[in-house]
Amino acid sequence: MEGNPSQFEAIGSRLGFSIASDEPEILSLLWQGGRFPAFLCLGIATLLLFLSVPIVEAIRQRGFEGPAISLWYFPLMNLILLGISFFLLSLKRNILFNSKAQQIVLQKRSIFRNVKLCLEYEDVSGLRLGLDDVYSGFAVAGSSADQKFSVPSLRLVLKNGETVLLDRGSTRRLEPLAKRLSEYLGKPMQKLEELHR
Repeated sequence: MEGNPSQFEAIGSRLGFSIASDEPEILSLLWQGGRFPAFLCLGIATLLLFLSVPIVEAIRQRGFEGPAISLWYFPLMNLILLGISFFLLSLKRNILFNSKAQQIVLQKRSIFRNVKLCLEYEDVSGLRLGLDDVYSGFAVAGSSADQKFSVPSLRLVLKNGETVLLDRGSTRRLEPLAKRLSEYLGKPMQKLEELHR
């Protein structure tokens, strides 16, 4: 094993991998970050551009003495929103199952860093379709910020006892993926009973 499984834990309650390629020797899963918030930020930044360009031009022509200087924060907000949208669009996770090399490669990429975890098939004892406790992360209407809720998850179980998060989402979506991966890897799938309550 090369890399740290804990670096592939997700903060959010949902991921949602899709099968990018399904061949006899290579199975590839792909997740591309939060598309909706990325395009929302990009749209707002594009709209703000119609305000920011004239403000920047007025500041350039008159310097810091003119009335446009009081609106300096519009171009700054525009840059921040563009940065957020480019960061969200750059988020990507890949999981590659290579049956020829008997290897699983998990990769997490963004503008700032690239993290990789390489596992041999022999390191994996099976798959587990279970529940993860995910923190809500914020307080709503006076509730405590430490509240947890259970989310279905699919994990690789390693022979050393560690688990590697593959995906989170609905049971209906994870079950077919778990069966497909179990057949592909030739490893047993463990299903926790709480999912079927």
